[in-house]
Amino acid sequence: MSKPCIICVAITGSLPTKDNNPAVPITISEQIESTQEAFEAGATIAHCHVRDDEGKPTSDPERFGRLLEGLRRHCPGMIVQLSTGGRSGAGQARGGMLPLKPDMASLSVGSNNFPTRVYENPPDLVDWLASEMVEYGVKPEIEAFDLSHILRAHAMWQAGQIAARPYVQFVMGVKNAMPADRAVFDYYIHTVKRLFGEDAAWCAAGIGPNQIVLNDWAISAGGHARTGLEDNVRIDRDTLAPSNAALVRRAAELCDRYERPVADWRTARSILGLPQAA
Repeated sequence: MSKPCIICVAITGSLPTKDNNPAVPITISEQIESTQEAFEAGATIAHCHVRDDEGKPTSDPERFGRLLEGLRRHCPGMIVQLSTGGRSGAGQARGGMLPLKPDMASLSVGSNNFPTRVYENPPDLVDWLASEMVEYGVKPEIEAFDLSHILRAHAMWQAGQIAARPYVQFVMGVKNAMPADRAVFDYYIHTVKRLFGEDAAWCAAGIGPNQIVLNDWAISAGGHARTGLEDNVRIDRDTLAPSNAALVRRAAELCDRYERPVADWRTARSILGLPQAA
């Protein structure tokens, strides 16, 4: 297989702290430095959250703006994807950064259980977030925690609520949501190809120890892969990951094993239908 593989690095998230792993980048400067190292290791998408001065998740557009500016300066060409996730804010505050016009943003199109709560994505908020992404030219990445989310993304695409063919990411291994189940994973791929075309790009993310499992499944099956300290702070049960870059290099080694080149930023932008950066 010679199809290039896009590696996405989820650098921080809303939950991991330095108590979990000192390498988790919290401040804007730490995030920029960690992302640059991951970019140099082969990641071409940066999935980004921001934290406040106390290290708590926030949707503050000013902080997102400083992060976006720094990444564009230090990681030229890298695709910046901002999170509209529900742990960082409530209601339309979750999309307050979209006028910054990042390359991409995450979009969860349905609700599901998380370990201790319901991850709520009510239809009116989903529709509003999607409309903001259309208005500001932001490509959504569909976060599929369930099969119904893939079907909902297709309905939204058909209705013109998503401007271009959706890029779907399967999220597996969240407690109380979809486990890392190979039969389900294979059916997800089947469903994406049936609804969006045989050549539709898709990605997969595994949480905790499932990260390397989903990396292997996705890369070997012709998809794209997400890694990073947001999803997993360890290399193995006994070893903390020293950096986001180390997790990216681990995914790149799988690309070598399956004879897939790691996509550079120009190739990644072409695959996803994004404009080439200046």
